[in-house]
Amino acid sequence: MPTPNTTKSDKAKNNNQSNITKLKGTQDIRNDQYYQFQGMFEKAQEISEYYGFKPIETPTIERASTYQKAIGENTDIVEKEMYKFSVKGSDSIALRPEYTAGIVRAYIEDGMVSEPQPIMLYSYGPTFRHEKPQLGRYREFRQFNLEILGSDKAVADALVIKTVYDILTDFGFKELIIDINSMGDTENRQPYIKDLSSYYKKLSPSLCKNCQERIKTNPLRLLDCKEPECQEFKAKAPQIINYLSPDARKHFKDVLKFLEEMEIPFRINNTLVRGQDYYKRTVFEVIQVHLDEENNEKELTICGGGRYDLSKHMGQKKEIPSVGAAMSFERIVMMPDCQKMNPRIIKNPKFYFIQLGFEAKLKSLHIIDILRHAKIPVHQNLSKDSLGAQLALASELNIPYALIFGQKEAMEGNVILRDMKKHEQEIIKIENLCEYIKKIK
Repeated sequence: MPTPNTTKSDKAKNNNQSNITKLKGTQDIRNDQYYQFQGMFEKAQEISEYYGFKPIETPTIERASTYQKAIGENTDIVEKEMYKFSVKGSDSIALRPEYTAGIVRAYIEDGMVSEPQPIMLYSYGPTFRHEKPQLGRYREFRQFNLEILGSDKAVADALVIKTVYDILTDFGFKELIIDINSMGDTENRQPYIKDLSSYYKKLSPSLCKNCQERIKTNPLRLLDCKEPECQEFKAKAPQIINYLSPDARKHFKDVLKFLEEMEIPFRINNTLVRGQDYYKRTVFEVIQVHLDEENNEKELTICGGGRYDLSKHMGQKKEIPSVGAAMSFERIVMMPDCQKMNPRIIKNPKFYFIQLGFEAKLKSLHIIDILRHAKIPVHQNLSKDSLGAQLALASELNIPYALIFGQKEAMEGNVILRDMKKHEQEIIKIENLCEYIKKIK
């Protein structure tokens, strides 16, 4: 029988069926990588809780306007990277590209403004940006976030920096330094932006295409450009620190005093800005200085943050002075100094539970449950049938004791405890097992 001709729609259908692969810029996380992220979160959570931060979880989806108003229409995040879509009978929706805007929305909507200030929050979860995937950078990535809302004090800036610094130190990082700058207030920033634009307009033909556009849309981002042809111009650009108001200048000096007192190394970086429109006053990045294979000094930016006020963007008359920071775990875990971190849930069992035969397997889950309630972790493989295979696994995992439960033991209510090193074993009644094990732990 001849094969019928395949239509274009048939080909498209076949392609869709065969292309069952993950989207570009995403990853499947399992086993050691999953535990690593969980361990990092638990360590970051522990330090954050110690300094007084409390947890918050905001929705992964928000109204797109929440980010457009807060981050800014002319930022790369909103213009190029934010996943935005329409839902029938609903406003335009966006996947969370960052945490801050959603947390400020929650702060207002949930009435946190009426609680004792400041409100100190930490959060962790997936964020999404449609940018070019590269090593350590994905379109879906896990972000840990800190926010202090309702305080304009320099100590709040210092506390966020201190918390981030301690988290990274406990992750295993050394030779850290804080790059820090002040972006001033909105009022004194306008004359600066005017002078910065004038400076770069004269250089426009020599700039990269993105910077030629930024002169018109977001001049501050000119200082954030990483293209080689634009680097030489940054050194001679006007410096915002010369435009600061007396209040902004004092605030910046106070932040630096706190860092000095805490012995956190820092350097003033006059070209440091942050990409979002909402930043004001303090901005910072955590830098790691290390030597490459050729013994040349290299710098890696690990994470960053700064001070902001989203009150006007969120339709509020009263100011909401705030400061925060964020770190991407995918980026951090790629760095050589990041230590392996096991979460609290991971135990190192001293006992391998071996089951032999159907009757033993029927009752084995009950015994495992008894051990679980006694907080005795065990390793087991219910799919293995032979004694030799299971003993080999126990030996390979370097587990010192095996609990052997076969057909005879199931009928008599016993378990054999085998010392894997001494090759000695004894019979123990099931009802006495937990008490006996705890004595040899």
